[in-house]
Formats: sequence, C-alpha cells, structure tokens
Amino acid sequence: MITTAKRLDTVEEYYFSSKLREVRQLQSEGKSIINMGIGSPDLSPSKAVIEAVAAAILDENGHGYQSYQGLPELRKGMADFYQNQFGVELNPNNEILPLMGSKEGIMHISLAFLNEGDHVLIPNPGYPTYTSVTNLVGAVPVYYDLKEANAWEPDFEALEKLDLSKVKIMWLGYPHMPTGARGSLALFEKLVAFAKKHNILLVNDNPYSFVLNDNPMSLLQVDGAKEVALELNSLSKTFNMAGWRVGMVLGNSEIIDAVLKVKSNMDSGMFYGIQKGAVAALNCDKSWFEDQNKIYRRRRELTEKLAEKLGCEVYKEGVGLFVWAKLPEGIASAEKFIDEILYEKHIFITPGTIFGSNGEGYIRFSLCVKEEKVQEAIDRF
Repeated sequence: MITTAKRLDTVEEYYFSSKLREVRQLQSEGKSIINMGIGSPDLSPSKAVIEAVAAAILDENGHGYQSYQGLPELRKGMADFYQNQFGVELNPNNEILPLMGSKEGIMHISLAFLNEGDHVLIPNPGYPTYTSVTNLVGAVPVYYDLKEANAWEPDFEALEKLDLSKVKIMWLGYPHMPTGARGSLALFEKLVAFAKKHNILLVNDNPYSFVLNDNPMSLLQVDGAKEVALELNSLSKTFNMAGWRVGMVLGNSEIIDAVLKVKSNMDSGMFYGIQKGAVAALNCDKSWFEDQNKIYRRRRELTEKLAEKLGCEVYKEGVGLFVWAKLPEGIASAEKFIDEILYEKHIFITPGTIFGSNGEGYIRFSLCVKEEKVQEAIDRF
C-alpha cells in the first residue's frame, strides 16, 4: 500500500472544496441553491481585456513557454498601477513578480523563508490558507487575535507578550478577509515598526482594495516598508478575473529574488494571452471601479437586508466582497445555523468558524450574487 506524506496529516481538504460537493449533491436532487458563500466574481472583465486576449491568441509567437518573471509590459503595467493608485514606486525589473494567482504566492513565500520549526503569526480570523501552507512546510502557526471590539485590528500589547524569538513571517490582509475591516495607514505604520523591531517578514494580502472602498491603501505606502515587507495583490476581484489566475508579489529585489527561486522551479511561465489581458485590465480607468461599485453597492444593501431578516447584526464598516454579520443571541453554532438554512431554504452562507475560533458567532455573505438572486433569498424567508 502506498502511503501519503506525513505533511498531509497536518491539513484537511479546503472547506469550500468539500462543502461545494455537498451543495452540488443538493442541486443534483433538484434543489435550487443560492450560493452566497464563495467570493468568485460573477461579473465579466472589461471588453478591452477580452479583445487583448483574442488578439494575443492569433500571435504566432504567443504559444511557447514564457518568462518566469512575466512579460516586461505586464510588470510595467503592475508598477504603473501601484504608482497611480497608491503612489508607490516600484522597479518593474526586480521589485515585482507576477504570479498565477496570489494564492500560489503564499506557498512560494513560505517555501522561500520558512524552515521546519519556524513560527508564523496568523490572524484569527483570517484566510485559512495561511495555516494550511504553514503546516505543509513544517512551520508552526501562532495565532494573533482580531476582535470586533478592537475594529478587527491586532492588539499590539498582546503581540509583544508572545514569544517572538522564532517568528519568521507575519500574515495580514487589509481590507480584511473575512470581516471587511479597512485597516489604516496608522495601523500599517505600527505593523512595519513591529516587524522591524522583531526582524519579521511582514506580508500583506491585498486583493480587496477597490471593492466598495473609497480609500484604497497599500502596506508599501509606509516609509521603509520594503525593508521588511511584501505585498500580494490580485486581478481576481478588482477586474473580475478570478479564473484567469493573475496575481503579483511586490517588495524589495532581494526578497523577490528569493521568491523567484521557488517559483521558477514550480511553473514554466504564464500563458502569453492571459498576460496581455492582464495588461489591458491594469490600464482600466477610474470609471471601471465606479461602475463595478455601483453594482456591488446595490447588492450589499440587499444582502444586509437578508442578514437582518435572519436576526443578524451586520458589521457596517466592512468593505470588499463580503458582508460580515454577528449571529442572533442564543445561537451557539455558526455551522449548525448555516446548515439549517442550506437544507431548509437552500441558501449557502459561509460560517465564520472556517476562518478561526474568533469567527464563531459570525457568518459571511458573498456579494458575488446577482440582485434578483439576493431578493429571492430574502423572499424565501
């Protein structure tokens, strides 16, 4: 009998991978499921993106292996985007590395910097992949609390009381997933100072900046951030290109070079046509964001009505693709609560518990659902 690697004992199948099988089973039985669990944009990329890809497919030189570092014009487009949107200056030659989605960057960064037994600071609640990747590379997750009473921001007094001697990486992500907390430049300044004090690599996961957010920010806006920090970003949510798998990691050249050592051994470059489409997306003007947010704003208003109809208290300050809501008093289990709704009303909502213990008592709704479907969900109650 062939046995699996011991590292697989440290992780479970991704929640949505297993839960969506359950949802598909209900659909196969004829149930009309409204999926409000997944943050996969249902809107389309811009016309310019589609046209760029269509033209690239006809380019006879576009079907071979591509550079591990991506097309120069893609890196230039990413640099211009950061300059225009955040006022952050980056050298496109050595401070930007395109990725096949920012999720792979979590693995590449971890492989590049973590040895077995190193400690990793992970937000609770936070993106589950931070934990699973940390476990897969043999490092040790150390959770730091984010709580509503502190606006879902770190408690630095509590952080300083931890044993930080073995900490190598600290993961964060603002706007925060799952809560939608915005963060602030003042918070970023504290985090950069904390990372410098303790010689920690700070990594900000930043894919939600432009969704329902009137003040997009980057960790790299902080003076001196490049000395200790990387930022991950993605075209998935901003430009409705989730399935295209286009992301980026940004930071100083020495840190980027270390990530490239891993990445160049993991893939053989991104398809030329997808890169050309990404360049077109990054050149979208202000009207693109405005038009997208008009749609998401209407969806959020309806989704908040649904949450309130369930007796939940909505976190109104949240931005991004989700609505975060506190369960009614007396509800002991978020997972039991959402399962009852799934099986009785055929609506799939995400339980806060999958993001960590501090997610107990909360649920998350995705805004990647058309208005008429959200209204239908309301009507089912």
